[in-house]
Amino acid sequence: MSALHLVTGWPVDHVAAAVVTVGQNGAAAVDAIGDTRREFRLASLSKPLASWATMIAVEEGIVSLDAPIGRADVPEGATLRHLLSHASGLAFDGDQQLARVGQRRIYSNTGIERVAAIVADAATIPFGIYQREAVFQSLGMGATELRGSPAHQVHSNVDDMAAFVTEMLSPTLLAPETSDDVIRIQYPDLTGIVPGVGTFDPCPWGLGVEIKGDKAPHWTGRANSAATFGHFGGSGTMMWVDPQAGVGLVALTDRAFETWADDALRYWPELSDAVLAEHRGEH
Repeated sequence: MSALHLVTGWPVDHVAAAVVTVGQNGAAAVDAIGDTRREFRLASLSKPLASWATMIAVEEGIVSLDAPIGRADVPEGATLRHLLSHASGLAFDGDQQLARVGQRRIYSNTGIERVAAIVADAATIPFGIYQREAVFQSLGMGATELRGSPAHQVHSNVDDMAAFVTEMLSPTLLAPETSDDVIRIQYPDLTGIVPGVGTFDPCPWGLGVEIKGDKAPHWTGRANSAATFGHFGGSGTMMWVDPQAGVGLVALTDRAFETWADDALRYWPELSDAVLAEHRGEH
């Protein structure tokens, strides 16, 4: 796909990217650029991976998505649904509760870390082992590894992340009703901040994935549908799936987002729009 060549102009040391489409027969087609086996820290692209493992645990009956958790390190009344959708009131990092449960969208690494701890306790194995067996091994993601916080410390490469984008486009590990819940807007009236992008009212979010909705400007493309879901990360990574277009994109870099935020918020939408235009045969 020629649109991918846009990444060669990004002000980063290393970049690799892939576009994924899934045909009517379920077979995935992947176009890529760069060293697709090069390891990158995913940063917050780790969160959708944590969510996928958690939803498998929900389907297996290990944990409940909607039962109050009842732990001292989780706000009273909060559920896994609140934690996964950044609606628990927990701060970005640390134990402080900044809002009542279900009242505001506060992006929280801590919330995702609590989810992982809950799954680990219920499964009686470390979350990294559960996630590896449930998601990484199942999808053939042999180069992907959790090395710390499940919210932001997964390391992977474009080959493996293309496999996960394929899974998000056409789920095989989750039942349709479960995967639909992941990408459904949770607590749709909540206001919140997309870190590094802006404040939105409302600020739609699914379970571990951001949903574009009517957010503008946004880090995805102007041509992306409102149903587009995905994530970007502080290490200069981004990934989205547009279910209406039937296409997904992942791009991994090794330059911290904060050092090129203005450029990234120009280059990422440009790439996204070019990918969608080429996919639709407009170029």
